[in-house]
Amino acid sequence: MEHSEATGLTPQKIIQQINSLFAEAIIVTDVGQHQMWSAQYIHMSDQKKWLISGGLGTMGYGFPAAIGAQLGNKDRQVICISGDGGIQMNIQEMATAVAYELPIIICIFNNSYLGMVRQWQQLFYDKRYASTCIRKRKSCQLQCKGPNPNCPEYSPDFIKLAESYGAAGIRVRRSEDIKAAFDQAKENKKAPTIIEFIIDSEELVLPMVKGGQSLEDMILEC
Repeated sequence: MEHSEATGLTPQKIIQQINSLFAEAIIVTDVGQHQMWSAQYIHMSDQKKWLISGGLGTMGYGFPAAIGAQLGNKDRQVICISGDGGIQMNIQEMATAVAYELPIIICIFNNSYLGMVRQWQQLFYDKRYASTCIRKRKSCQLQCKGPNPNCPEYSPDFIKLAESYGAAGIRVRRSEDIKAAFDQAKENKKAPTIIEFIIDSEELVLPMVKGGQSLEDMILEC
């Protein structure tokens, strides 16, 4: 699938760098929007493997599966692609990855939301968002429609979290810094590296078909 012309830091640009830099990697995805983007944009070959839980919807699968893949393939680069929601389902396994000195690169697509659920709420439920904002606090306004200047700080700080385990952490906000982040992560041979990519919360997975509809009703743009 061709890359869009969207500006800024997009999932497509991140995955394009993975395609360019890791010809023989084992790529593991969690569940969510990042899983769909990976399906659209990863260039597969007979030297590259992709581990996925399919349509089972098992959030939290990605990181533990990446640990297993790295233990079984010590000479290959393993890359875990996850969301900021899915990675927190089993983030405690970072202790295992550090203990075994596994050089897994964990790419977190951070949009501050449970993105796939939010996308459904946006497109099919009149933006009646519920239980999808990871920055939400009790004191937030009840009918919040998206990020605004009053939003609390994101929690957790994935860079500090990685460092607290003894792993490395890199935060990327600009597309120009994607390659440098991966180059730095590749040099970390004795511990995992988290690369947190701050992406737009309005970034959608398209095309999309609403449940129960036919391909003739496919949504191509918003």
